[in-house]
Amino acid sequence: MEELLVPKSIQFETKSLSGLSNLKGNKAIIVTDQGVMEELGFLDQAISYLKNSNLETKVIDGVEPNPSVKTVMKGKEKMLDFNPDWIIGLGGGSTLDAAKMMWAFYEHPELNFEEVIEVNSLPKLRNKAKFAAVPSTSGTGSEMTAFAVITDAKEKIKYPIVSPELIPDIAIIDPKLPATMPKQITANTGMDVLTHAIEAFVSTNATDYTDPLALKAIKLVFKYLRTAYKKGDDIKARTKMHNASAIAGIAFSNASLGIVHSLAHKIGGELDITHGLANAILLPYVIDFNYETAEEKYKTIKHITGEQNLSEAIKELNEDLNIPSCFKKLDDINENEFKKILDRMSENALQDACTLTNPKEPNVTDMKEIYKQAFYGK
Repeated sequence: MEELLVPKSIQFETKSLSGLSNLKGNKAIIVTDQGVMEELGFLDQAISYLKNSNLETKVIDGVEPNPSVKTVMKGKEKMLDFNPDWIIGLGGGSTLDAAKMMWAFYEHPELNFEEVIEVNSLPKLRNKAKFAAVPSTSGTGSEMTAFAVITDAKEKIKYPIVSPELIPDIAIIDPKLPATMPKQITANTGMDVLTHAIEAFVSTNATDYTDPLALKAIKLVFKYLRTAYKKGDDIKARTKMHNASAIAGIAFSNASLGIVHSLAHKIGGELDITHGLANAILLPYVIDFNYETAEEKYKTIKHITGEQNLSEAIKELNEDLNIPSCFKKLDDINENEFKKILDRMSENALQDACTLTNPKEPNVTDMKEIYKQAFYGK
């Protein structure tokens, strides 16, 4: 039996942040980033709305761009001390992912991180609290998904934690939040949306229910990402990209992903590369690798976008967004370090959960070759 899982409530368009005023409960914890949401005023707005609901509120801040196991466990302890019945993730995808896992370990403090790495190994949640996700970037789709990506800083590996229990109860898609994001974050997160949608569409788990969502997200990105990047205050473009992120999130949460994500998780963990940026660089090379196996699907994407060569069109989009064509062109990337970790990264990427639903089954040599192509731009 197939099943399409989404949040119980999806609240969208401008002023939807005010939906926090309607929560019922006693205590809420807001999990947020390293000061961005506070500086832009959205944290105070969220607190004010929660006070309207008569919810006693506490804030856990300081979530880093690649949230670590250590950060998650520190948050768990603060939740155990406060005993909330609502967890609010407010920020980018990293913040939402960290908040999800803090919530999971708050519900089950006896677990350790290694016990939840296997797909669908999380026990039942919502014994203590429910979860509301408020994304500030149009990228990860975490507000819709059964995924959370957490970094093991010691092993330098990003782990995608996958369980339907992690799908938020409420998703609030307010375009006013991403309208404040800098250009390069808009670019990187926007390419994350495109990667989610394309990988969901060609996934071996794609269905008649996920395909239309993936295709709609692809069309929205090709139409509106350049405008959102160049004119950050264009609220229509911001709204369409925020919707695209959420729609792609539903698609990939139910259809899963492919080896763009497998490869991005590992190189991101090893070399501290932002996830959306890693996806953007890897995407055209993976399309070329997969193309013959999923040719009809890729032709459909070309048809709806009007592009003749999909991988070249994505390279052109990257160029318009000031995204380098290969990893070697990034600042602070050491070629010798890349060569040193290449074998390990390739093996770990093959074992990533996202590899299972890639349209073409790769081996370690394939993963290594794609890494080399994406590093040197060949």
